[in-house]
Amino acid sequence: MPLDGRLLSNVGVLAAVVEGGSFVRAAEALGMTPSGVSRAIARLESRIGVRLLDRTTRSLNLTDEGRGFYANINPLVLGIEDAVTITSGASGAVRGRLRVNTDAFSSRLLLAPHLPRFLDAHPALSLELIARDQLGDLVGEGFDIALRFGEPPTSSLVARRLLDSRIVTVASPAYLKRRGRPGQPAELAGHECLQVRNPANGLPHAWEFVRGRRRLQVPTQGRLTLTDPGTLLATVLAGAGIAQIKAIGIQRELDAGLLVDLFPDWPDERFPLYALYPSRHLPAAKVRAFIEFVVDLLGARPPEVSPPRGRRTAAGRR
Repeated sequence: MPLDGRLLSNVGVLAAVVEGGSFVRAAEALGMTPSGVSRAIARLESRIGVRLLDRTTRSLNLTDEGRGFYANINPLVLGIEDAVTITSGASGAVRGRLRVNTDAFSSRLLLAPHLPRFLDAHPALSLELIARDQLGDLVGEGFDIALRFGEPPTSSLVARRLLDSRIVTVASPAYLKRRGRPGQPAELAGHECLQVRNPANGLPHAWEFVRGRRRLQVPTQGRLTLTDPGTLLATVLAGAGIAQIKAIGIQRELDAGLLVDLFPDWPDERFPLYALYPSRHLPAAKVRAFIEFVVDLLGARPPEVSPPRGRRTAAGRR
């Protein structure tokens, strides 16, 4: 199939439709009419010979063929846009909309306190931060980048490991004063342990402790089961029980003495954080800026960075 300007133009229209989620938003972004966008998509579908979009009056979704096509062309479109920016001498310009796919823990406890600084540094950028349990179809749903704990699934995405966060078992001083401090993990059986539901199977996460090569699973029980990391943090601070949580999200509370690390002699239960994005070749300036922001943010926490200890899936821990 020969390459021509109209084909490239129609591909750009498809990318705008997927990113905007509708013909109307794509038309606004491109300075076209919705009918012009519709005609461009129809021409592209006719040229390729397959339907790329399922569209009704209420929804618009990529077909299976459309998802495959978009997964291949989106990194190229982003690369062209970024190449133009670099060639024009404005490689530092970060603009447009950045769609970030992340989990609730990263969104609420890791990123939220620092987002104003990121937006202040890039006034021409708008940020859409979407927290969800599962990664989903990063490319097909129009995300620029994902930030996820756990080993990523095998895919065409670039996976950049940012750090390994220690899992800590914590309680508030008020709880320990009322119930006493367990001296070892086995003593948790006599305590109120806050349970966190695993979205992958609907069951509470198992409690695990690692020291060197020794790995210990401890059965726990509790009357309170949660799914939201912000609620977990609030309830453990309120003295409702003992919790397991990633240390990187509660370092301020640990440093201030609001929470107590109960088993510092079991330090090797760790969980990796990855940045996932579609292409290593010429990633968009806005994607590079976000990665640099997260790396800088995590760089302020050197005690949390260490070699991994075993494999953990994305749904494996809180």
